[in-house]
This record gives sequence, structure tokens and C-alpha cells, in this order.
Amino acid sequence: MSIRYDLSGKIIEACKGMNQSGLNQGTAGNISCRFDNGMLITPSGIAYDQMEENDIVFVSNDGTYDNNKVPSSEWRFHQIIYQTRPDLNAVVHNHAQFSTTLSILNKAIPAIHYMIAAAGGKDIPCIPYATYGTPELSDHVATGFAERNAILMQHHGMTAAGETLAKAVWLAEEVETLSKLYTNLLQTGLEIPTLSDDEIAVVLGKFKHYGLREKS
Repeated sequence: MSIRYDLSGKIIEACKGMNQSGLNQGTAGNISCRFDNGMLITPSGIAYDQMEENDIVFVSNDGTYDNNKVPSSEWRFHQIIYQTRPDLNAVVHNHAQFSTTLSILNKAIPAIHYMIAAAGGKDIPCIPYATYGTPELSDHVATGFAERNAILMQHHGMTAAGETLAKAVWLAEEVETLSKLYTNLLQTGLEIPTLSDDEIAVVLGKFKHYGLREKS
């Protein structure tokens, strides 16, 4: 079994897992992993339960891709994340319910809980809207990922990335949990307390050795 085939299988399983957990619906989301001089990414328009390893598309760093295959329409912002952040090797994008709700409201998630630091900073920003699949959206994504490992995307959804595919999926789940908490807090109409920047700095230091631990 080739490395590409094995990684493609892991991408498919992660896609199915997103839908089974309710993190995503239908074919709305997309997943990629850094591979060779480019990336492997889910194809456009193929249902996850029908997807096979040979359907996963290789897109090179110059933007060319496999003949007779069509990558996700969002491949450009996946590519720019890898270009912006050489430490990240997997990207998960979805339209999770609570994350997307906040994105429609154009609300960043503030430091309501110390787990906000899992995304790399004192908040999870919401980048400006741009039409899906466009270079303009990619530019916004690059700005968002310059200092964060996860973002909300106005009127769109959320994107998380990680050193590995498992860590990217884990972070996406954490972002959705934080989004649900924040959405619930907003409904109270009360002033929402947040952790101080100093405390988040402490947590960020501790998070250098925190997070999903994968068995070899």
C-alpha cells in the first residue's frame, strides 16, 4: 500500500467522522493533508460515503492537479495555509452549526474559556466574507492563519489546521464546542466575562505541551 493511498484513506475516514459527529453536513466541508510538493484534498461534489482513495486529488504547489479529477472548490485557501504556515500539515474546513452561526454574526470567539488557547491565541477571529473558491477569500484566510490555528469565516463556516490530520480534526471539534458555549452565553443577554490576556499568555505557555497525543 502506498503512502498516498494510506493518507487518502485517512482523509476519507476523517470526512465520514465529521458527518457522523454532526460537525459537518453533506459534502459542505473539505479536508486536505500536505503531501510531497503539494497536498491531497477531497474532490468536488462526491459524497463522503461514496468516496474512494483514488478520488482524492493531488494538487501541486503550482496549482496544477490530477488529470480527470476536480479538487474541492476551496483548494486555494488550503494551499495558502500550507504556504503561510509550514508547521501545519492538515486542514479541516466545515460548516459546523454553532461555528457557522457565529460566523454569520461576524463574531470572533473571545477568551470565555482557557481552551481558546488551543487555537494559538487569545481569541478565534472571524475573517471577512469573500466568495468561496476565490483568491480574495484565500488572502483573508492567510491573514487569519498568520497567528492562529483556527478561524471562523464570515457567512461561511470554520477552518482548523494542525501538525497532523488527527490534531486538525481535534481542534475543529474544540472550536465547535467553544462556539456552542459562546452562542449559549450570548443568549443570556448578560455581560460575558473573559479571561485576561495575562492568563491566556500563561495558558499558551502550558499548551506548548498540551493537546491531542497520538499513539505511534
